[in-house]
Amino acid sequence: MTAFKNFPMVKMVVYGRGSFAQTAEILAPQRKADAPFIFIVDDFFQGKAELINRIPLEGKDKIVFASTADEPKTKQVDAIAKELKDEFGTVSGVIGIGGGSMLDLAKAVALMMTNPGSSADYQGWDLVKVPGAYHVGIPTLSGTGAEVSRTTVLTGPERKLGMNSDYTPFDQIILDPELIKGAPKNQRFYTGMDCYIHCIESLTGTYLNTFSQSYGEKALELCEEIFLKKDVWDDDSDDKLMMASYHGGMSIAYSQVGVAHAVSYGLGFLLGTKHGIGNCIVFDHLEEFYPDGVRDFKAMVDKHEIHIPKGICANLTDEQFDKMIDVAMFMAPLWENALGKNWKDTITRKKLREMYEKM
Repeated sequence: MTAFKNFPMVKMVVYGRGSFAQTAEILAPQRKADAPFIFIVDDFFQGKAELINRIPLEGKDKIVFASTADEPKTKQVDAIAKELKDEFGTVSGVIGIGGGSMLDLAKAVALMMTNPGSSADYQGWDLVKVPGAYHVGIPTLSGTGAEVSRTTVLTGPERKLGMNSDYTPFDQIILDPELIKGAPKNQRFYTGMDCYIHCIESLTGTYLNTFSQSYGEKALELCEEIFLKKDVWDDDSDDKLMMASYHGGMSIAYSQVGVAHAVSYGLGFLLGTKHGIGNCIVFDHLEEFYPDGVRDFKAMVDKHEIHIPKGICANLTDEQFDKMIDVAMFMAPLWENALGKNWKDTITRKKLREMYEKM
């Protein structure tokens, strides 16, 4: 008898323009006596009253501003969790406000409020054994799918890898397209392409099933509409990108990503390349694996006049190449989804070295 994966989804979802105003009402039933809510917020918003003044602080509630100069690191997660435990003992919940990095950081901190040791101990698949604190995701960028995924991607001392577990998904997400309005063009594109690449990898992968296909096809349709067909970015574009991100994240919940993500993890670990732009750098060179997807990606880049960095690996040492290759080779489920169980026949260390040298 086949054992089907019984995976958790986000428990509660609210969607709509202005829905951020319901945050206090949504959080109220989860509030515990003398246990604050912690809002982990992208420091891009520090001093920006338009958003910060709308965060419904009560009692000992606290805002923790976190930098997105680098993607979340295990030591950052551990430091925030320790500080909160030392200051409050326990919390009513953790709310992430920002792009994919902030949402991943919030998920990881929530897990480490209840699990012992370091977050680095849980980088992998199904290593988290205890439910985390109540946690809520409020995206201000769309594309990564972090609002619905069962992973939280972290850079640790040995590798860049998520805490992939049934306890990782948010208990609640608040999807308000008003919050993503006015995002910088390049950042919006990079995160949007994370969604597009998710879909290409999921829809062409060996793990593909009807569940993943149904979400992936809708997300891909939305991405193509807003990045290929529309000439003006408007409110409708923000609405559709937010839904593309949701559907794209769901498309990989029951399948997996592929070559672009596996290779970009190496860039992220060694060079600190952010996830969205890292995927773009890699995908730009993947005609061998995704010819149609790369063709349309290049058309999107040209249409929106986006700069994709080149030559970032030009001056790396053999040791540095080996470290990136180590990280990429560790992503066995991603390679298997892309190429099947015999993926090692195609993806050798020599092959990966050649791929990185093009970037």
